[in-house]
Amino acid sequence: MQLEEKIWFWILGVIPVLVLFFIVLQIWRHKAQKRFADRNLIKRLSPNKSLFKSVLKLAMLCMVFACLSIALVNPKVGTKLETVKREGVDIVFAVDVSKSMLAEDIAPNRLEKAKQLVTQIINNLASDRIGIIAYAGKAFPQLPITTDYAAAKMFLQNMNTDMLSSQGTAINEAINLAKTYYDDEEQTNRVLIIISDGEDHSDEAASVAEEAYDEGIRIFTIGVGDLKGGPIPEKKNGVVVNYKKNSEGETVITKLNEETLQNIANEANGAYINGKSTDDVVETIREILNTMDKTEFEAKQFSDFKAQFQWFLGFAIFFLVLDIFLLERKTEWLKKLNLFNENL
Repeated sequence: MQLEEKIWFWILGVIPVLVLFFIVLQIWRHKAQKRFADRNLIKRLSPNKSLFKSVLKLAMLCMVFACLSIALVNPKVGTKLETVKREGVDIVFAVDVSKSMLAEDIAPNRLEKAKQLVTQIINNLASDRIGIIAYAGKAFPQLPITTDYAAAKMFLQNMNTDMLSSQGTAINEAINLAKTYYDDEEQTNRVLIIISDGEDHSDEAASVAEEAYDEGIRIFTIGVGDLKGGPIPEKKNGVVVNYKKNSEGETVITKLNEETLQNIANEANGAYINGKSTDDVVETIREILNTMDKTEFEAKQFSDFKAQFQWFLGFAIFFLVLDIFLLERKTEWLKKLNLFNENL
């Protein structure tokens, strides 16, 4: 699916404004009626006034704006799938999602910086295939090798430190899982990019990296964090309430461990890159990939797309007409339902 004019999503901002205006209007109306007469007298003067109908009319109006917004965005659905030949490199991103990645020694925090780096690298790729792995104490496949960059970025943004119950940092687990991502035995352009703060609770990462290189996988590591380090925040409802402490009650300081990341990269004929500057990381990765041989592969993609705006425009008109003919007075069926105890 393609979204042609995403800018029109701003129309959705009208909906909360309408809801807020409706609530303010109801509060004002209630206070004004209270000054005019008591509740029982108001019901006798206007027995057929329906709050439910007012809420329903508001819902219809919100649906009109929602459908109109989507119609203007003009979503398109692929109708013809064809196989095309492409040349590129298979790249697997292994993103550290351990709790230490919440440290804010690099803005906004290490994990968000890691996701930003991967997103920018993907934005600068052409025809390469990509996959994503999340790891902490264990590694978990997020996205298999694909050419769907939009899906990759969507999965990437949903990654967080709570997605894996096994905490700690075991880079060797991520490397072992990455080995299963490459399915072409003759392929030589296999790349694994590890984004981490380098806090490795296993001693096997370097030896596993060497084994990966023997299988044709080059490993590049990107360090996120500061050498001076920072505390690990503990948040509740998005607010920092405390910092992680050790068994002695002292605040834990987590530091960027460049040495570990350098050793892993060296064992797999790769390179270590400091992730402080996004532009530098993207440029370095681009230069590395440009020097690598590209493998030709087949990929399926949609070549023809059909606009779907007419459906949403039709729904908008339908809800608008329904709103026009929907009176705010009670009907016989509504009186029988007695919604909101309006007939009491």
